[in-house]
Amino acid sequence: MSLMKKLPKAAFCTLLGIIICCGLAGVLSPYSPEMMDSSAASVAPCIAHPFGTDPMGRDLLTLILYGGRASLLIGLISGLISTAIAVVYGTVSGLAGEWISDLLMRFSELIMSLPQILLILFLQALWGKTTVLSLAVIIGLTGWMQIAKVVRSEVRQIRGSDYVLAVKTMEGGFWYILWRHFLPNFISSIMFMVVTNIGQAMITESTLSFLGLGLPLTMVSWGSLLSMSQEAMLSGNWWMVLLPGTVLIVTLVCVTAIGESVRKQNNKLHSNL
Repeated sequence: MSLMKKLPKAAFCTLLGIIICCGLAGVLSPYSPEMMDSSAASVAPCIAHPFGTDPMGRDLLTLILYGGRASLLIGLISGLISTAIAVVYGTVSGLAGEWISDLLMRFSELIMSLPQILLILFLQALWGKTTVLSLAVIIGLTGWMQIAKVVRSEVRQIRGSDYVLAVKTMEGGFWYILWRHFLPNFISSIMFMVVTNIGQAMITESTLSFLGLGLPLTMVSWGSLLSMSQEAMLSGNWWMVLLPGTVLIVTLVCVTAIGESVRKQNNKLHSNL
C-alpha cells in the first residue's frame, strides 16, 4: 500500500485517538484542570507530570486534554453551522434569477471583505457572555461565505440538467431537489472546504484566545494555553509552548488529510453527472 493510501488512515486513527483521549480526560488524568499546586509551579516534564506544569502549578497534560474538548467542539459545531448556511444560501443564489443571485453574492462578498475577528467581536458583544457554544456559533456565522460561492457555482452548472428540469415539472419542492439531486453532485466540491472549515475554526479560536479575546480565563482551550507562550519562553518553560502547539498542529494536519481523502472519494462515488 502506498504512502498516500496509508496517510488518511493514519490521520483518521490519530485524530480519533486525540478525540478519545480528550473525552476520557477524567480517566486518563488524576488531576483537575482547576487544581493548582504552588509547590509544583513550572515543573518540567517528569513522572508525576508527564507534560510538566504551568506557572500556577496546574498539570499541563490535564489542561491539554480538557482544553481539547473545547477546541474540538468549537471546530465541529462551527463547521456544521457554516456548512448548513452555505449550502442553503448558495443553492438559493444558484437557482434565483440573475439580479437576485448577483445581489446575494455581493452581500456575501461584502461580509467576506470584513475582517472575521472584528465580526466575531461585534457578535460577541451582541451575544453577551462568551461560552464554548456561543463562540462556536459566532465563528460558524462568520465562516460560510467561501463555501456558499462554491455551492452557487455548482448549482448553476447543473440546474439546467434534464433530471432537474423533470423534477421541477413534477412540482418537486426546493428541499427535495436540494437533498436528492444537488447535494450528491456538489458535495465532492465542498467536502474538503467543510473539513478545512473545522480546522480553520480551531485556528480562529486559538487566535482569539492568544489575543485574549476568546474564552474566559476560567475555560481552558488549546488557544488559551498558547496565549501563555511568550511568558513561558521568557521563563524558559519550553514545554508550555511545544506540547500544546504540537497537539494543535497534529490535529489540524489530520483534519486536512482526512478532508482531502474525503474529497477524492466523493469525486469517484457521489457524482450523478
